[in-house]
Amino acid sequence: MKIKERLKKIWREFAVPVAVTALVLFTFRSAVADWNDVPTGSMKPTLIEGDRILVNKLAFGLRLPFTLSWISRWDAPARGDVVVLFSPAPDGTRLVKRVVGVPKDEIEMKSNHLFVNGAECEYGPLDEDTISQIDESERRAHDFAEETLSGRKHPVMSSMSRAVERSFGPVTVPEGHFFVMGDNRDESADSRVFGFVPEDRIVGRATRVIFSLDRDRLYLPRGGRFFRALP
Repeated sequence: MKIKERLKKIWREFAVPVAVTALVLFTFRSAVADWNDVPTGSMKPTLIEGDRILVNKLAFGLRLPFTLSWISRWDAPARGDVVVLFSPAPDGTRLVKRVVGVPKDEIEMKSNHLFVNGAECEYGPLDEDTISQIDESERRAHDFAEETLSGRKHPVMSSMSRAVERSFGPVTVPEGHFFVMGDNRDESADSRVFGFVPEDRIVGRATRVIFSLDRDRLYLPRGGRFFRALP
């Protein structure tokens, strides 16, 4: 009898509060805000491997927790937004990319220069602070620039040593879909590969790096990247 009473006490005082707390936490992460690991370099120099980014899941609307079904929608991704999405490819991998085309936009690449609705984006020199976040040995093999897309500036880079196709399109983004690309233009599998992204596959808007760990240096923290806002 004493064992039964003890088990009931454990359930009441420990298991139930832990279960309720976990449910609230996972519901919050599913519908309100979450953090996402950056596993690859496809968004360099904006994001680098080991970054943990804050994802605002309420940026575009409210979803039923643990699903992709909308309860209410009040906004849509805009050109220049960094978003987290589920790839439309069969593997459904969770990705981080930048929106460069919204519905009805015509997207084209010419020698790694982006054109939206026939107008070329502006390009200029990138600030040294952003470039310095990339490992020195990697910097020498890349070109860096600041791209202005619909009045919003963000960094991009390309690899001088890679033999890749640097022209694409033109293509027109269909209704309810978006065209996304990585800022690391020569080393990103994006809409140039898997096509347009349906809006319901976009999880939320990434707003800043929360913290960053250097995987090549025993996961030491990169203090200079903590709470870094995303352009």
